[in-house]
Amino acid sequence: MSQDLVQQIQKLKKEKNAVILAHYYEDGDIQDVADHVGDSFYLAKMGQKSNADVILLAGVVFMAESVKILNPTKKVLVPDLGAGCSLVSGSPFEAYKKWRDQNPDAICVTYINSSAEVKAISDVIVTSSNAAEILEAIPKDRKILFGPDQHLGKFLAKKHNRPMEFWNGSCQVHVLFNAKRLYELIQKHPDAVIIAHPECEDDILQYASVVGSTSRLLEEVEKNPSKKFIVATEQGIFHQMKKQRPDVELIQAPIADGTCNCNNCPFMKMNSMQKIKNALETLTPQIELNENLRALAQVSLDRMMNITSGKKVSWPDHFEFKGF
Repeated sequence: MSQDLVQQIQKLKKEKNAVILAHYYEDGDIQDVADHVGDSFYLAKMGQKSNADVILLAGVVFMAESVKILNPTKKVLVPDLGAGCSLVSGSPFEAYKKWRDQNPDAICVTYINSSAEVKAISDVIVTSSNAAEILEAIPKDRKILFGPDQHLGKFLAKKHNRPMEFWNGSCQVHVLFNAKRLYELIQKHPDAVIIAHPECEDDILQYASVVGSTSRLLEEVEKNPSKKFIVATEQGIFHQMKKQRPDVELIQAPIADGTCNCNNCPFMKMNSMQKIKNALETLTPQIELNENLRALAQVSLDRMMNITSGKKVSWPDHFEFKGF
C-alpha cells in the first residue's frame, strides 16, 4: 500500500470534514485508515451520532443505508455501490412483503443485513451483537418472524427458547465452512479455542465454545489467555485480532473445497484504498433514499436503538403497509 495514498485520504478527510467507518471484514489497510472500525451495530451507532459533513462507510451498501436512515442530513458515501450482500439479494422486497402479509399479527424481526425497503416493513432490526437483548423485549405471547438469516435465527431460537418462523436465507460466506474438515482440524489442534459467528450452520456452531458477533469474537481473543484460536468467520477480523494479540496463532475454519483455510466476503473486498480516495474526491457514490422509505425504515432501526439504550418500546398490534 502506498503511504502517499494514505496521506491523500487523510488530507481529503480534513478538507471534506469527513469520517470513515470500516467493517472488520475490510482489508487491513482500510481498517487502519478508518476513524471507527467495528461490527454493523457499532458502525450504525457511530454513523447516527457523527457530526461530520460526510460519512464514508467502507463495508457493504446496506450498512451505508442504515447510516443514511439514522442520520439523513449527512452525505453518506460508499466506495463501491456494487458491494452487496447475499442476504440482501436473497430477501427481495416483494417476496419478503408477501411473507409479512401472511403473518400480519406477528412481530417481524429483521437482521440488519437487509435492504432499506425490507427494513421499512419490519418491526425491529437486530444485529448479531444485540439480538438477544431485543428478543427479551418482545412479549412472550407474540409470534416472531425472523429473517433473512435462518442460521442466526435458529441459533437464537434454540438458545433463548423462543419459537420463530424463519425466512430461508443465509450468508454465502458463513455457510461455506465445512464441519467434517473442522472436526479434522480440531484433532490436529486440540489446544485451540473454537469461536464462530452465528451465521454459520449448526453443524459448525456445535464445535464452538463461543458463538457471537464479530465484536464478541474479537473480545474473546483479547481476553482469553489461550494462545491458539480456530475462527469460523470472515478472515478480515484477523487484522484486529492480531493487533490486540500478536502472540496468538489464528487459524481460519476450513471450507468445503479443501484448497485452503480461507474465506473472504467478495463484496467487502470490492472496496479499496483507491476507491475510498476517489469517493472522497468526488463525493460519489452517494446513498440516496426516498424520504418516505427512509422514514418508514427508521421506525424499525429506532426501535432497535431504543431497546439497546434501555428505553421501553411499544409494539404494533397489526401489520399495515400503505406504500412508500
